[in-house]
Amino acid sequence: MATQALIFVIETVVNLFVLAVLTRFYSQALRAPFRANAGNPIVDFVVALTDFAVKPMRRIVPGMLGLDFASLLVAWIAETALLLVKAAIIAQTALTHAGFWPAVGLLAMVSILKLSIYLLIGVVIVQAILSWTSPYHPLRPFFDALVRPFLRPLQRIIPMIGGVDLSPFVLLLMLQVLLMVPVSYLENSAGALLTIAAGG
Repeated sequence: MATQALIFVIETVVNLFVLAVLTRFYSQALRAPFRANAGNPIVDFVVALTDFAVKPMRRIVPGMLGLDFASLLVAWIAETALLLVKAAIIAQTALTHAGFWPAVGLLAMVSILKLSIYLLIGVVIVQAILSWTSPYHPLRPFFDALVRPFLRPLQRIIPMIGGVDLSPFVLLLMLQVLLMVPVSYLENSAGALLTIAAGG
């Protein structure tokens, strides 16, 4: 019981950090307004939480094609470290088995994909609430920029009904299906490889 509680706390802390780093990555990739001390408390929080890791990594991994690969690498390293800590706690001998490290790296990539989808789900929900309840909220441009590339194609084919834009609902449905089918398959496959590599 104590072990499970410890793992839960570690997972929560690390995944919160990874979500913040992914927010930083996708904000730059999707050209969302992302500048510290500009009146956006979300950006201020993300920058304060991730600067210690992202800034040094940028000296090693430069951005390319408008993408902040340093942030993405930090997220992957954090997820890999989380898996290593869990393996060390649950099965102390797992780290020595051949094939363990590639399996961990693959599972970390799947975890980042899963967290990215969860992040998008949260952003879509917040954006939809703001558009219905507070269309002139100062944070709305930030959320709009993050979801616009995903909603725009749907808005071209899904007509508004009674003046209501159903594209956020359809997008949420699609994201849930992604989590349930391909992402779940990838996670199970990577987990199986990790189990085999760990010797059991």
